[in-house]
Amino acid sequence: MKNSRIRVLLIGAAGRMGKTINALANGDPNIDIAARCDLGDSIEPPMKNCDVAIDHSQEQRRIIEETARSVPIVLASNFSIGVNVLFWLTRKAADQLGGDFDAEIIETHHKMKKDAPSGTAKTLAEVLKAARKMQSEIPIRSIREGDVVGEHKVIFSGPSERLELTHSAASREIFARGALRAAKWVIGKPAGLYSMQDVLGL
Repeated sequence: MKNSRIRVLLIGAAGRMGKTINALANGDPNIDIAARCDLGDSIEPPMKNCDVAIDHSQEQRRIIEETARSVPIVLASNFSIGVNVLFWLTRKAADQLGGDFDAEIIETHHKMKKDAPSGTAKTLAEVLKAARKMQSEIPIRSIREGDVVGEHKVIFSGPSERLELTHSAASREIFARGALRAAKWVIGKPAGLYSMQDVLGL
């Protein structure tokens, strides 16, 4: 596979993220967008001639988990490399700081974003809960303003000190870059459900 281009089926090609991935892939010598699908199109015929599919629609997790029994799938709430490092750093910080520090998440997105909190903020909360082995909810503040692509901040407040971890997205290209990196990584992997943490080796 190292000597040939990876043939990608791009699902949701007409959407904003689909267009971003398509534009980025055109400059990647290892990627070939071999087929495109949108709402209402059947994916089975084009998938036969592709090595991997990139899908940015909201599929049900149960279906994804069932499919992962027979093919390798990378599932992520956010494909940004920086955001996934933020997940890792958040877990490490929570482990080291312990229960003396309170945790809070603040996420900011453009005013057209419908979901609040964001999927990334929810994942950060899950990371914190798992690290602290707790059931209580982590406070999340959601801000919708202007044309902010995305900003996520994890704040640890303790006795006489405060630690903040922040990731800011300046362009949607960061999500497309991560998706293409995952597409290259997953080729040849055994069937299973993988995360971007697996892709990055974190």
